[in-house]
Amino acid sequence: MRLDNVMFRLGYGRTRKEARQIVRHKHVTVNGKPVDIPSYQVKVGDTIEVKEKYKSIQRYKDVLASTDGKIVPEWLTANHDALSGTVVAKPTRAQIDIPVEETFIVELYSK
Repeated sequence: MRLDNVMFRLGYGRTRKEARQIVRHKHVTVNGKPVDIPSYQVKVGDTIEVKEKYKSIQRYKDVLASTDGKIVPEWLTANHDALSGTVVAKPTRAQIDIPVEETFIVELYSK
């Protein structure tokens, strides 16, 4: 639910680092307000959009061309023409495609 991860999942960054840089450079708005904090926690119903003055930059056209085949997760909706997206639901454990062993995390922090 981090803003940089949502930008990556929407396909507006080739990598998470690139998506983080896009957020840090103040190219993103959440619900119409500029946000430059990559760890900003988005909520269900939030609309994430690239600012109007940056939509015509060649960088975003290149990024969309390279991530065109990327599938947007079910918990997000994307409008690539408007460079925007909406969080429609909170992702469930089954929808997260990164392998995470919760028991290892608990063991690490219980020491």
